[in-house]
Formats: sequence, structure tokens, C-alpha cells
Amino acid sequence: MFSLLLSMAAFAFIGAITPGPVNIIATSSGATFGAARTCPHVLGATLGYTLVVLAAGLLLTLLGEQLPGFTEVLYYVGGLFLLYMAYRIGSMKQVGSTDGDSIAQPPRLIEGALVQMLNPKAWMVSMSGVALFVSQQPDSLKWLLVFSAVSFGMCFLGVGFWAIAGQLIRQLLSSEGRQIAFNRLLGGLLAITVLVMFAEQWGI
Repeated sequence: MFSLLLSMAAFAFIGAITPGPVNIIATSSGATFGAARTCPHVLGATLGYTLVVLAAGLLLTLLGEQLPGFTEVLYYVGGLFLLYMAYRIGSMKQVGSTDGDSIAQPPRLIEGALVQMLNPKAWMVSMSGVALFVSQQPDSLKWLLVFSAVSFGMCFLGVGFWAIAGQLIRQLLSSEGRQIAFNRLLGGLLAITVLVMFAEQWGI
């Protein structure tokens, strides 16, 4: 049992800490607002991912062959929402800026949850984890709950790492020009991530 839990934790942590839309947003917010003010996004993303794991487990059980159609719809809904978040990141200004178009608040908890729940990567990772650690267990519901709890802890650590990393490079972004350029870079990376995702879906 301990070896299974350890494998779950390693799988979930690697999936959570690898670069992706949620972590790009956490880094940008950490650099702009600090890690503490980014905590709602981190918690929202963690809760969102935990719900994704639970839903993936139930969907794999209930939908069976209908699941590919569901994931295809998710790709496009999620992609559009992530493009919106890319725009928000790219238009962030330095905290304290008097520009009327600046964003004065870090991403909210609900936004962190939505980004995660509409993130195809989160669904693919969670489905892989459920298939690997849950579906073959005799008491699959119990192990789904265990895997969800492990995923919650590892996701919070993984996304939180990027929020702290963003804060650590904040000193390098002390000027408004550098911070605007940094946020535009991250927003562009997020948009590219979505476009690459679409390209893969279309077989380009």
C-alpha cells in the first residue's frame, strides 16, 4: 500500500509541476502580486484539479466509449477559456500603475478552478492516473478517493512552487517596462500552448 501511495504522489506531483497553463498564470501572478495574493489561484486550481480527478474516475466508469466525444468538446471550450486568460495575463500592468486598463487584482479562486477544470492537460493526466492507480483496484471507489486526496496535496505543492518562483524573480521586474514585457511573454506562451493543443487536435 505504501509503495502505491508513493507512486501516486510522484505521478501527481510531476503532473502538477510541469509547465502548463495553470502554472504560467501562477508564475505571472506571483511575479506581479506576490505568492501570498496568488494563493486563491493556487487553491482554486488545486480544488479544480481534484474535481477533475473525481470526475475522470466517474466518467471512465459511466461513459466508456462515449468519453472521446466528451474530451473533444472539452478541448475547444477549455482552449477558448485559456485564450481569454492569456489575454488577461498579457494585458497586466505593474501593480500600482495608474493605467485604467491595468488589472488590479490577482486571479481569483474561481478563475483558478475554471482554468484547471477546462484544461485538457488536467483531464488527460487525471484520466491516465485513474487508469493506472484506480481502475485495477478491487475497491475502485475507495482508491479514487485516495488518489483524489493525494492529487490535492501534490497539486497545491506544484502550483504553489510556480507562484513562489514568480515572486522570487519579482526583483528583476521592478520596472514597469520589464514587468509588462514579462507578462506579455507569459501571455504569449499561454496562447501558444493553446494553439499547439489545437494543432495537435487537428493533426497539423
